Amino acid sequence: MSRTSPLSPSGINVSFEFFPPKSEKMEENLWRSIERLAPLGPRFVSVTYGAGGSTRERTHSTIERILKETSLTPAAHLTCVDASREDVDAVVRQYWETGVRHFVALRGDSQAGVGGEYVARPDGYRNAVELVAGLKAFADFEISVSAYPEKHPESPDFATDIDLLKRKVDNGATRAITQFFFDNDVYERFVERVRKAGIYIPIVPGIAPIHDFTKIARFSSACGTKIPSWLAERFDGLENDEQTRSHVAAAVCAEQVLDLTSRGISDFHFYTMNRADLVYSICHILGLRAGTAGGETAEGKAEAA
Repeated sequence: MSRTSPLSPSGINVSFEFFPPKSEKMEENLWRSIERLAPLGPRFVSVTYGAGGSTRERTHSTIERILKETSLTPAAHLTCVDASREDVDAVVRQYWETGVRHFVALRGDSQAGVGGEYVARPDGYRNAVELVAGLKAFADFEISVSAYPEKHPESPDFATDIDLLKRKVDNGATRAITQFFFDNDVYERFVERVRKAGIYIPIVPGIAPIHDFTKIARFSSACGTKIPSWLAERFDGLENDEQTRSHVAAAVCAEQVLDLTSRGISDFHFYTMNRADLVYSICHILGLRAGTAGGETAEGKAEAA
């Protein structure tokens, strides 16, 4: 007897996060990643934004190229770090003129890096709550914000963290994308807390495929994400076996997403790290197929015409 797949190409919605390139070689890699994943028809693709605007121009150039050369919907990251309100508003205006209608609005990390003390500029937006309000005052943007299933490292408790999220929603946020996590029970408990607080926007799971376990473990420690012992055991002994490590990473990530779908979740945001092959493999396991939705490159559209 044949078994029906729990997912169909139209049964799951994905979005992808990329980061702007720092060199010409990295730009080529980024664009290869975008072209590889675009045919999967993501709901949107986001492009990150460095602390203090360190990648501001590259982010804008990437967004502009996505708009010109693909049918993808881009979301531009925007932070408050080391910028006046006037500066941020000018960036928003520039994006509006480019055609951007979706922002990922974040306070941003300290320029000292994750874990460093954040200091707001007196003439700037102090946090994402104010930034969301500023965006909505400019136009009726679609606004995604961050959420933390294991609590933001700087928050004293969950109540403070969830109150901050509620204020962002009250000011106009339309979606929350979570920090990555590896324990789905943690995510489910967080969503229960959020709903009890009267927050009803989508809480989209942020999914981090494990390209390098050592690096993800180090970053997880800095941002407060717990790594279950079973997950560490999956990668034990694979430090010098890239091929097997990739297979394990695809299986682990697909298992996580499939379990979330069994809990009623259908939207997922992938942190790609500009490395498309692993993400593509995972999406294939999940039932997504190239060409089943939008997301063609300009070349693909031309050939179709």
